[in-house]
Amino acid sequence: MATHEGSDIVAPSKGGTSFVEDVAARDLEKTASRTATLAVDPSRRADIEKRLKLKLDARNSIFLLIYIMNYLDRNNIAAARLGGLQDDLDLNNDEYATCLGILYLGYVLTQIPSNIIVNRLARPSWYIATAMLVWGLISTLTGLVQNFPGMVMIRFFLGIVEAVFLPAALLILSKWYTRRELTMRNAILFCGVMGHESWRWLFFIEGECHHHGHCHCCWLHSADLPHNSRGFTEDELRVAQLRMIEDVGEVDSDSAEDGIFSGLVMAFKDWKIWLMVLGSFLFVMGLTFNAYFPTLTQTLGYSYVPTLLMSAPPWIFSALVSLFNGWHADKTQERFWHITVPLLGGMTGFTISMITLNTAARYVSLFLQASSYAGWIVLFSWVSSSFPRPPAKRAVAIAMVNSFCQLANLAGSYIWNLDENGYRKSYGIILSMFGAAIVCFYIFRLQLIKANKKLEAGEAAWALRADVTEKTAELENMETKEDVVLMRKGFRFLL
Repeated sequence: MATHEGSDIVAPSKGGTSFVEDVAARDLEKTASRTATLAVDPSRRADIEKRLKLKLDARNSIFLLIYIMNYLDRNNIAAARLGGLQDDLDLNNDEYATCLGILYLGYVLTQIPSNIIVNRLARPSWYIATAMLVWGLISTLTGLVQNFPGMVMIRFFLGIVEAVFLPAALLILSKWYTRRELTMRNAILFCGVMGHESWRWLFFIEGECHHHGHCHCCWLHSADLPHNSRGFTEDELRVAQLRMIEDVGEVDSDSAEDGIFSGLVMAFKDWKIWLMVLGSFLFVMGLTFNAYFPTLTQTLGYSYVPTLLMSAPPWIFSALVSLFNGWHADKTQERFWHITVPLLGGMTGFTISMITLNTAARYVSLFLQASSYAGWIVLFSWVSSSFPRPPAKRAVAIAMVNSFCQLANLAGSYIWNLDENGYRKSYGIILSMFGAAIVCFYIFRLQLIKANKKLEAGEAAWALRADVTEKTAELENMETKEDVVLMRKGFRFLL
């Protein structure tokens, strides 16, 4: 028999004896009693929930460390360009842009199938740790590259293995945190601080960090799922499940009737997801300035080291704005304006860079441009909350938005070859991209308003499945399935 930490609940062994059946019956009775106690004792429930969130935040902090590595891999080639990569490998501007963009081809191709796998795994931490091991090895090999074909190959396969982490992390976070908590956690995840060094050593050091450290930490410390994660008590795991049920009105579980590709089919048929994909694509097209940020900072007229030092403060500012924006979005339970306002700030920064060559004004504009990332972190929590059930559809929706929008990096990497007049034409293009993205998000918001009106009229937000409803009733200690339906009627989409 198996026991959970801090619990007197015993999991029955499989078999056909009456003794085993008696044990199972007693366990079910004890489970129901424990669930009822948690439901009627708010103070005990609050204490358990507080401990749960403290543990969860500590455990999931490993995602921040991993994301710093992920972010470095995708963007440190910009600093490497200033440190000699382009000259050492004898790359022209188009070849450099190809090296920059090819990573996103592998990144796009892998995310959706990877997240389908993650959603069906009982221990996703093992899967992520394995991907990180391969990822670290490939990153280390980058420092050995001697020519253009070698760099293209390395960057392509790096994109494939990196595609595992971010959509998987966003999915796992959405399985633990309610809609009032998720944006702030996403903000913390995205606010990694990066450093720059001579380009070959940067790749060596980063790869070794992957290979020897973080994959082991991920396997040991990251949380799996609310019903089976190690290091939590039985009560904490039960409260974790209850929190997600009460947030949406249904257990976060797929129906046994659904096949492995059911979530993919549901997501591909939902045009609202494609609208978010388009909006995100335009958003990322505007964010491509990030890959050239040290180069854009260099237009201020300073040498290599001061340029890199001056590149850091705008991103520190961006991190602070993102944390506040995420916190406020959770507090107010609003999404559209918390995405739009940072976009408008970025558009203001682009405009300043287009109309003046004044050094001080252009440096201020870099702060505004970097702060547009504050809207990006809210976007993912909006996707999670707008497609909450079934989880198979949510997993694909997250991967679709994060993967297809990366295609913008393939095109966006060529936008920044227009370097006349301080990249004025490039800024004009991404300014229009941000404007079009706002239009997409506004249309999406209108659709959610319509959906909420239908919910008020008594329509269901998604199809009811008998086995999922039964599981919800069991975990919530409800007597009838009708009680579950009544609980779901309180759900509304966040605008």
